[in-house]
Order: sequence, then structure tokens, then C-alpha cells
Amino acid sequence: MDNSGKEKEAAALMADAEKKLKSSQSFFGSLFGSSSKLEEACDMYVRAANMYKMAKNWCAAGNAFSKAAHLHLQMQSKHDAATNLIDAGNAFKKADPQEAINCLNRAIEIYTDMGRFTIAAKHHITIAEIYETELVDIDKAIAHYEQAADYYKGEESTSSANKCLLKVATYAAQLEQYQKAIEIYEQVGTYAMDSTLLKYSAKDHFFKAALCHFCVDMLNAKLAVQKYEEMFPAFSDSRECKLLKKLLDAYEEQNVEAYTDSVKEFDTISRLDQWLTTMLLRIKKTIQDDESDLR
Repeated sequence: MDNSGKEKEAAALMADAEKKLKSSQSFFGSLFGSSSKLEEACDMYVRAANMYKMAKNWCAAGNAFSKAAHLHLQMQSKHDAATNLIDAGNAFKKADPQEAINCLNRAIEIYTDMGRFTIAAKHHITIAEIYETELVDIDKAIAHYEQAADYYKGEESTSSANKCLLKVATYAAQLEQYQKAIEIYEQVGTYAMDSTLLKYSAKDHFFKAALCHFCVDMLNAKLAVQKYEEMFPAFSDSRECKLLKKLLDAYEEQNVEAYTDSVKEFDTISRLDQWLTTMLLRIKKTIQDDESDLR
């Protein structure tokens, strides 16, 4: 499909919007309803942006939405300005991730100013995802997930806050910030075990917390497993708890083979994801290192 026609239409609309702006700024324009001209210019920018989107010219679409946002702010239409900035961010996401983040941050400022914290949290998650996938800056992704969690907590949306915190814990553990990860897994696990709907997921959170303890110190892990069994008796019967006990025994015996066999056996029934594999390999490496030290 030929999109050059759409681009031409969009460019013509942009030019018309600029003319409207100029006439609204002239002396006569300011006497005779400059605000209606600003509104018309806004509409033209948004229509042009949508044309650019159809033509897949994402940067031009983002710029047009940004111009509409700027005019809406001039007219004190904060909500419309924020909507335009989100649209700009979504367009830029496909071509210029950093500019997408700038637009989303400006929208977040407007939403928090208006007390719309749940919407602000949602857009913090979008920014975190851009940092995760496009810009690969995990520290910044963590910061935005934490901010989203804070806003959700303030609005009493605990389960939404926990989803963000689990993302933080996943990355914190990968970056070897084990204490931070442990605190989150224990907090979310405790919340889950008291909920009828989430009870089943509690064992996963305690399992991950115990593995983080294990990466730091074997004795800590042993005490943690005992604590989780006391807090949540159902944990004792779980395959995760049984695996942890086998791994602790293998570690005490410095038996790499027993450790590997236990992990393999677990993996045949519950597939290990990338995160669990990484943590289990880190622990295994400490057994191998200890073994070579003894030699």
C-alpha cells in the first residue's frame, strides 16, 4: 500500500496548523478568539500524527503529537496534553526509545500533579520495559518498577505493586543484590500465603528467597527454609522445599554429583526458567570452588 499520499496529507495538515498558530498570535487574531484557533491547530496536529502513523513514520507522528500536547498545555487542558504525550511516547517507542521516555516522563508529571497515581504507575512500567528491552539499562528499569510499586501501594493496589516488586527482585538477584531480592520475595510470599487466590504462588516466592540466601551463605539458607516451613506449613510438602533440602545436603557433603542429579530430577517435572538456572549454577559453582580449595 502506497503511504506517500498519507505523508503528503499529514505534511499539509502540519503546515495548516502552523498557519493557524501564526494567525492566533497576530494582533487581530488575539482579539478574535485565539483559543478556538489553538484548538483547531491542536486537532490538525493530532490528525497529522495519525496520518503519519498510518504511513509508519513514527518520529514525525511523535513530533506532531508533542506539538498538540504543547498547545493543550498552553490552553490549560492538562488531561488532553497528557493523552497527547502518551500517544507521542507510543509512536517514538518504535523509532527513538529515549524520546519515548522523555514524552512518557512529561505525561507522568502531569498525571501525578493531577493526583492520578495509578495511571502514572502504569506509564512508569512502560518506561521500565523500554529500559529492559530497548536501551538495556537494568538499573533504570529497576528504579521505574520501584516508583510504579510505590504509587500502586499508595493507591492500595497491593497486587499490582507486588508484580512490579517481583520484577525488581528478579533483577536485584541477577545483579547479586541478594538482600534486596530476599526482602521482596519474603514480603510478597507472606502476602500471598494469606490470600485464598494467591496461596499457591507463595511457595515459589519462598523458594526464590531461599535460593538468594543460599547464594550468600548456606547456613542462612538452612535457617530460612526452617522459617518458611514454620510460617507456611504447606511449603514443607512442596517439591521446591524438598529440592532445597536435597541441595543443602549435597552442599554440606560437598557432593556436586548429588547436587546436579537433584536439579535434573526437579527439572524433568517443573521446567527451570533462566533465572532459576542462573541461581542454581551460582550455588553449584561455590561447591566446586570449595572442592578445589580443599585439594
